[in-house]
Amino acid sequence: MWLPFIGLLIGLLLGFWTEFRIPDAYTSYLSIAVLAALDTLFGGIRAHLQNTFEENVFVTGFFSNILLAASLAFLGVHLGVDLYLAAIFAFGVRLFNNIAVIRRILLSKWAARQEKENEV
Repeated sequence: MWLPFIGLLIGLLLGFWTEFRIPDAYTSYLSIAVLAALDTLFGGIRAHLQNTFEENVFVTGFFSNILLAASLAFLGVHLGVDLYLAAIFAFGVRLFNNIAVIRRILLSKWAARQEKENEV
């Protein structure tokens, strides 16, 4: 459960405390990689809440999503087609779906806790 949060925290701290700059030519790759990473992060949170989280699936999914998204962007640049838009759409849909499921799970757990407290 803590692995996604620790990774996010480390990434944010490194991003804020370093002077590392990404060249403009690579910004589309980075944006897709960040979106793929967020999709994997929220997928991991969802899996944890559903008691199906597996670390090896999370880690391999994290890197394979990033590589797939960056590869689509790279291929699109060389073909002259905006393939990164397909990756943005796919990961965006999955991201919002995962957030919706997380919200439903948390709301149902909160409602169950409220109902249990009202019975006592």
